[in-house]
Amino acid sequence: MLIIFDCDGVLIDSEVVAARVHADLLAELGLTLTLEEVITRFTGMPHGKIAEMLSRELGRPLPKDYRQRSTLELDRRLEHVQPIEGVHALLGRLTGPRCVCSNSSSVRLQLSLTSTGLWEHFHPHVFSAPEVGRSKPAPDVFLHAAKVFDVPPREVLVIEDSALGVAGAVEAGMRVIGFTGGGHSWSGHAESLKQAGATRVVPRLSDVATAVEELRA
Repeated sequence: MLIIFDCDGVLIDSEVVAARVHADLLAELGLTLTLEEVITRFTGMPHGKIAEMLSRELGRPLPKDYRQRSTLELDRRLEHVQPIEGVHALLGRLTGPRCVCSNSSSVRLQLSLTSTGLWEHFHPHVFSAPEVGRSKPAPDVFLHAAKVFDVPPREVLVIEDSALGVAGAVEAGMRVIGFTGGGHSWSGHAESLKQAGATRVVPRLSDVATAVEELRA
């Protein structure tokens, strides 16, 4: 069985960091959104879609340098990002092939996985969705990973924290464990993952290991 991990919000506690960056920059533009609003509305969403939605709310396009500013600020903060609790123990416990499939760029993935000591657990099998096809919720990156490992989708298990990621994996024909243990988790998070098609939802990475073993059996 191939196990595919999302990165942000599953391996590293970065979704809440990204949400704070957007909330801070949007406040400067006169659009006040709470951290919870940013998290629940935009977690897992590609930048282009986020920009489209925010432009509508602002009543004008986002500044041309918004993406550059948000990227630079997030990269700065990710230098100090923490791994999700229990991730090293989980990776030490699991056997078999594994990889990362994320909507983040390959540069961002290497930065954040290296800073948290996780890069060596996955390199070179770290796949950026927009660099191999369409971003999630499209199934492209999941299907790409299955092809690289020569594993049929039905023999792939995906660990995802966003409904968009779950939907993409389900469309690819894969089983999904939803994860709600990141610092960005909110009331209703688990239900949103179930509605998107997660086989089960767990709040701790230690629960992921148990779920994987049961699904393998």
